[in-house]
Parts: sequence; structure tokens; C-alpha cells
Amino acid sequence: MAVLPSELLQSLEGLPGYDASAFIAAHDSEDRITSTRINPFKFASEAAQTQLLKHFEPAEFSAVPWCDTGFYLSERPSFTFDPLFHAGAYYVQEASSMFLQQVFKQAVNGERSLKVLDLCAAPGGKSTLLQSCLDNDSLLVANEVIKSRAALLADNLTKWGTANTVVSNNDPRDFNKLAGFFDVMLVDAPCSGSGLFRRDPGAIDEWSPENVTLCSQRQQRILADALPALKEDGILIYATCSYSAEEDEAILDWLMEHGAFESIGIALEPDWNIVESKSAKHGVNGYRFYPGKVQGEGLFMACLRKKEGEHFYQKQKQGASLISKQDSLRMEKWLQPEHGMAFVQYKDDVIIFPHNLLNEFSILQKNLYLKKAGINAGQLTAKELIPSHALALSNCIARDLPAIDLSKEEALKYLRRDDLMVNVDRKGWNLMRYEQMNLGWAKILPNRMNNYYPKELRILKEIQ
Repeated sequence: MAVLPSELLQSLEGLPGYDASAFIAAHDSEDRITSTRINPFKFASEAAQTQLLKHFEPAEFSAVPWCDTGFYLSERPSFTFDPLFHAGAYYVQEASSMFLQQVFKQAVNGERSLKVLDLCAAPGGKSTLLQSCLDNDSLLVANEVIKSRAALLADNLTKWGTANTVVSNNDPRDFNKLAGFFDVMLVDAPCSGSGLFRRDPGAIDEWSPENVTLCSQRQQRILADALPALKEDGILIYATCSYSAEEDEAILDWLMEHGAFESIGIALEPDWNIVESKSAKHGVNGYRFYPGKVQGEGLFMACLRKKEGEHFYQKQKQGASLISKQDSLRMEKWLQPEHGMAFVQYKDDVIIFPHNLLNEFSILQKNLYLKKAGINAGQLTAKELIPSHALALSNCIARDLPAIDLSKEEALKYLRRDDLMVNVDRKGWNLMRYEQMNLGWAKILPNRMNNYYPKELRILKEIQ
């Protein structure tokens, strides 16, 4: 049973929607909610999504009401031992966070190409959700300041399989160089973490009023550093996993006092039980999620429009180094027809990036440290392409490449990099596939199979 800090409980008294007894009861309960979000690029139809969810039986599923690709599961399966999880078929995400889709759909004109920044993006749940809201002509930049977390972010976006994505590893102040570049900015700010107490009881010991104040000050610094990169009439989505008004509504008032913003209201359905709040000084709309009221964890989210700012006008001289026409022809067989991609030489590898976004790629490459850009296709040698893992998981890969269909037992052996024998006469590079989903590559030689699943991603746990 979690013992919640008395100072936290006292600080929440009087906040919109706060019910002390229900709040404490939700934290005392041992019930935990499991929710997943389907990758719409790999399961485009509703029938295909339903078929995937049946894969979780005997667990039953029900829809997350504010996200059309989000689903609750009645029990938590072993995701580690599900090959479809490693293939990027879905993302395991806390349901309250999926409200981002509703905010984006209501506040942003998604019918045009957009440049979107997820500033504090690791591990990638909200980035993959944003990516699912964008069309192919749009660009997502997912940034993470901590190097190790940026690597995890890149791995999760690789699973999602999209080419119009960049992962950067930069401090928020570095985005000052891109004044007015972005149409949409998500700041899921580092916070005191009280909304995660049920999922991570250890966070209770780290909570204190002093830490709330420090987090509030850090949130202000992050916003002040990054907001110049949001253009005039751009959309700011601000979120925390804290209940404290000092990190939530008070930050909205701070934004109003240090910039020209207007609040954007989000229409709610009554049965969602999301609590709408207003900031004390300027009446900015905010949205609070309380466990016990919603099937999800603690969350705060708000949406504002920036009324003053620059429009990025710099036309960057083409900085992307395209491979030769002859090598481009060699690459074509690896992708679907009419893919709209350019092939960029980056160090020893070929990067697949949308042709219409090459200018943006050049601008980002000049101003930021890029951890990942587009899809790393692999190393193109004089004899062959040595394909990368990212190419196997990409959504633009050709559908007629040689592939080997694996049983679940074989797929798990492949993901563990255990010895695997397959009876196939076809030599050379083969996709390893489970239930029509690509897992990675293997190279079939006359007397053995070389497993090219990345060592750093292999399953280490023993099957129970």
C-alpha cells in the first residue's frame, strides 16, 4: 500500500476535480491498467487492428475513448516474448498520454504538411503517436537531451518504421538557431512525477515540495529556451505527469505573462471523466487526469497558440550528399514503387529520406546533432547492399523481397540470437518474418544461417 506524502495531499486540496478519498483509494488499489496503441502504418484497416488485438487472447480488449488506435487489455501479457512487439506492431503506452491525439486533432490543421517538434521525447510514446497523426509530407523531430535516452528513443522510432522522422540529441537552447521553424511543439516537461506514483512507487521517495519548485523553474527555462523555434500562430502542447499546480496551471500563467499566447479549448465527452481546469490568473484551459476518475495515470495537458513570433525563411543550400544515379537504381529494388524517397550518403551508410524534405534535412543537419534521420538503409558496397535493421522495419520496404516465415518459437530464437535452423534453398539476404511482420535480416549461406538481429536489441530474459 502506497503511503502518499502528506504535503502533496495538502497541496492538492481545492484543485479542480480533486477528490481526496478517491485519489487515495486509487493509489491503494493493486489494480493496474495495461494499454497499447496500434501502429496504423502496419495495420491500416480496422479489421487488421482487431485481428492483432485477438492475438492478446485470453486478455479482453476495449477502446481508449480519446484515441482511435488505443486499447485497454484486461490483463498484461508478456510483451517481451511477443515477436510482434519487437516488429513495431504496437506501442505499450499509458492511456492518459494518448489524449495527445485528441488535442492534436482538435487544435492542429492536419490537412497540410507540418514541421513538428517533440522536445523532451524519450522513450518515444508521444513521438510515435504524433507520427501517426502526420501525413507523409510532414516532418517530426523527436529530441532528447540525455544521450542514453536518445538511443532508446531512436530504437522505438525505428520500430515505428517512418522515414519522415529525425531524432536529435540537443539541449533545448540549441533550438534557438531555428527561430520560427516549427508549426507544432510538444513540451512533455520533466516534472516531479506525482502522476506516476502508481506505476513507480519508488518515485514517492523522491517527491518533495522543494523538488516541485525546482521542476517548475526548470520547466520555465526549457520553455524559454525552446519557444523561439515555434513560429507565429504555431501550436504549443504542454504536458506533465505531475498533479502540482505549480508545474501545471501556474506554468500556463507564466507563458501568458512572458509571451503572446491564446488558450485553445479541447472538447471533452462527459463520460471521459477528464477534468477541465482554468489557470488562476489568465484562465488558460488545462486538462487533468486523476486515477480513479479515468482508466489511466496522472497527467496534465494544455494547448496554446503562439500569437507573436518569426516565420523561418532561411533557404539552406543543399547539404545532403545524394548517392549516384547508378547507385540509386541499385537501391530501388529494396523499396516499394513510387516511394518518393531520396538516397543520401551519410558516412558509410545510405539514408532513406523523403525527397520533399531534403531542404529541412539540410537545415537540421547544420544546426543540430542528429542521432537518427530517416531510415538507415545500410552500407552500399561495390557488390551489394548490406541492409540495416531499420530497413527491415521500415514501412517503405518492398513487399516482394525474399522472406522466411517463422513460427513463434523460431521467431523468439531469432530474437534471442540463438542457433536457428531453417529449411530454405534460397541463399543470400532474407527477411525474417512472423505473422507477415518483418523482424530483421538473416543471411543464408550454403551451410549455415547468419543472424543479423542487432545484439543490443536481443531478448536477454529467459522464457518462463
